[in-house]
Amino acid sequence: MTGTSGPQPAKDAGTAYTTFTGWIDRPADLAAPLDTNISCDVAVVGGGLGGMAIALRLAEQGVDVVLLESDFCGYGASSRNAGQLSGKPTGEPQILAKVNPRLLRDLVRFAEGSVQFAEDMIKQLGIDCEYEPVGNVGVAATARQLRKARRDARALIAAGASERVGDHRELGLPDTFLGGVLTTVGGTMNPGMFTLGVRAALLRSGVRVFEQSPVQSVTDIGAGAQVSTPLGRVRAKRVVLANNAFAPEIGITPKHLAKPVWVSMIETAPVDAERIAATGWTSRSGLATKHHVMESYHVTPANTIAVGVRRLQVGKHPLTDRTSDPVVVADLTAAFRARFPSLADVAITKTWGGWIAMTTSRLPVAGQVSKNVYYTIGCNGHGLGQAPYLGALLADHLVTDEIHHDLIPFWRTESRFARSLYLHNPVLRAAWLADRIGDRRAAR
Repeated sequence: MTGTSGPQPAKDAGTAYTTFTGWIDRPADLAAPLDTNISCDVAVVGGGLGGMAIALRLAEQGVDVVLLESDFCGYGASSRNAGQLSGKPTGEPQILAKVNPRLLRDLVRFAEGSVQFAEDMIKQLGIDCEYEPVGNVGVAATARQLRKARRDARALIAAGASERVGDHRELGLPDTFLGGVLTTVGGTMNPGMFTLGVRAALLRSGVRVFEQSPVQSVTDIGAGAQVSTPLGRVRAKRVVLANNAFAPEIGITPKHLAKPVWVSMIETAPVDAERIAATGWTSRSGLATKHHVMESYHVTPANTIAVGVRRLQVGKHPLTDRTSDPVVVADLTAAFRARFPSLADVAITKTWGGWIAMTTSRLPVAGQVSKNVYYTIGCNGHGLGQAPYLGALLADHLVTDEIHHDLIPFWRTESRFARSLYLHNPVLRAAWLADRIGDRRAAR
């Protein structure tokens, strides 16, 4: 982690470090790479949840679609995240309630609509992904966080959100938390299983899928667009960039659209259900703290506990596969021990991470960068539900030329965005330090 000094912790021999996700095994049925020149109506670049949703939605409407993925569909952030399907919007609701209440209402509607869309996908595609509709709680570890959580809840409820405020007993939270705000729509799942379920549906569809096909360039040629890979090319009437954190590696992408941020996860060994319940965590809701950089907690059907985030690191392109930083793993482990002191003996069995895209506005973005090239990106850690919903809305626009009311707040036509003031490693390091100072003060 940038800015770390002093002795570095050694890797725990009992913890498996992987460049892949900890939620699933790599599929064996990889689609062949593109090795010729072809044409289609729409070419989708990127096989994450957003790209797959775009391709499926277009195919349902009779569009000839080609999807290109550099590894396999779902390899990136789609299968590596915390597994919390949340109906809470990104951003600061208190500020938005004052300066742009209409936008806050739009964000609430979009966030809750994305949960419904994901739940419909699970049902319609018959995906077994261990989904539990138990909601997610923004939890407060300090009195200051609890006050902020209550103010946020008032703003969100006024904007139409499905929120409920309570103390730790009322919400079934671990007793190390004071309370929080339950977003009642949504819940937890195995995101790897969800992603592979969507991938299976994609491979069954009429979409021509080419995995192991990294895109090198996209060029708008007036009468359409051309996509080049190492072994072949696609000539399409339209192209959609849906490669999330990797999008800036393609030259046509709007400048400063998003920055890649590395997010880490750890997972514990299985814990007896009685021991988990004894901590006070009886609701099984997903948890995300109200720190500047949140901590996330997710109890799985196997009664392991997945712990994530706590520290963020901005990367530079071209992005590469990597394992978790032992410093971050130690920090996440310390967080778990602090929030669950009665489970201090539980081993950390695995760790992984992934690149996500974060935008300056902290909001999703979709738009048109040229006559025939479109993009969708930047769900800022909420992509499990929002990426496929945003993708489906963009797909509908490509077919009808109309912009759905849930897409309007995120629609852009810029070829360049403002630089981020906060997505820099020294700033993120300072946010982490501020969180730890707040924790220490609360513990006095």
